Amino acid sequence: MAYFRKIKSKTAKKGYTWGFTMDVGIDPVTGKRKQTSRRGFATKSEAEAAYHKLKDQIYKGLKFESNDVLFKDVVEDWYEIYKTTVKISTLRARKSEIEHLLRYFGNMKLKNIKRPMYQQMLNDFHGKGYARGTISGIHTAANMIFKRALELELIHQSPTTFAKLPKKQETVEELEKKEEKIHFLEKQELMEFLKKAKCDGLYLDYQLFATLSYTGMRLGEALALKWSDINFEESTLSITKTLYNPNNTLNKYQLLTPKTHGSIRTIFIDEFIHAILKKHRVQQSEYKLMAGNDYVNQDFIFANPNGYPLTSKLVRTRMQRLLKKTSIKKHLTPHSLRHTHTSLLIEAGVGVKEIQEVLGHSDIQTTMNIYAHMTKDLKEKTSHKFGQLMKGLSENL
Repeated sequence: MAYFRKIKSKTAKKGYTWGFTMDVGIDPVTGKRKQTSRRGFATKSEAEAAYHKLKDQIYKGLKFESNDVLFKDVVEDWYEIYKTTVKISTLRARKSEIEHLLRYFGNMKLKNIKRPMYQQMLNDFHGKGYARGTISGIHTAANMIFKRALELELIHQSPTTFAKLPKKQETVEELEKKEEKIHFLEKQELMEFLKKAKCDGLYLDYQLFATLSYTGMRLGEALALKWSDINFEESTLSITKTLYNPNNTLNKYQLLTPKTHGSIRTIFIDEFIHAILKKHRVQQSEYKLMAGNDYVNQDFIFANPNGYPLTSKLVRTRMQRLLKKTSIKKHLTPHSLRHTHTSLLIEAGVGVKEIQEVLGHSDIQTTMNIYAHMTKDLKEKTSHKFGQLMKGLSENL
């Protein structure tokens, strides 16, 4: 605790200076609180800055007064600050990375963690078959923790400096075989899938899968949609949030800001989706009447009969159920419908910039990468179709 005050001065231009008094702990002998004061600051803001600096120094001295500070103590200190700066979804991923670090260094003295030891840890993870992305995440977390140790002046240099992320050396054969594949439905396949969803689908299957296919939304964005996000007069949908439900428990969800700032967007819906959603709103009203007080009305468009939003796990299961009833043999997920929408936009001649805006990519390079893969695939299919068309003619030449 601290308080600031003006102090009369014969030498200061304003006739006064600023000072502060703050608590610095409890005297172990008397049991009374100990205080310290500082004065002579020209402005209150200068006094406040000095107070915060002194408070940090005293805090360090009390918590980290020994040279034998353990790595886990710094992790705890850093985590308390870090958790107030990020979304819960980011924090959840970071916790896993911290656990890996604690298993290696948790009870070690901070001063004993050196560069070779840290590099060996990264190499060990690589040797155990950890994905490069996982190792990169662990390294990022370690960088932040050791940076905090530097701020607290517990170390003079970070063992993460100059560390190299191990990389698998692929053979020529592996590189030749490796091909990134984006899965999506052809126009005829999409028609077959949506017909099956309409005829054999469970409640909301048809409405949701049609919306995903015709808008290119991420699944989390669609599940977070509320009726207040749709403007039927202008046929637009406002995408401003995403559903976060890591455990797939109906009532344990959170609404978070979208993946990136570019993900916040307004998109147009065509007459087909417009009509489906209008009809669905009427049907949902009937469910509300039947459920009565048991209906938890949170205004979600894609809500269960009890009012809670669908979970992503349920949607994936529903999609696999329908695919088994079709002739489609591709490996597909709800995200494949986003790629399906992209392929249809490309086929319709829509430009990359417009596709970026529809999909909500903040970086156009992301759109370009998908565009390049899909146009290559579409060109190959076009060439094959042309070859089949001209086969009879070619054989007679």
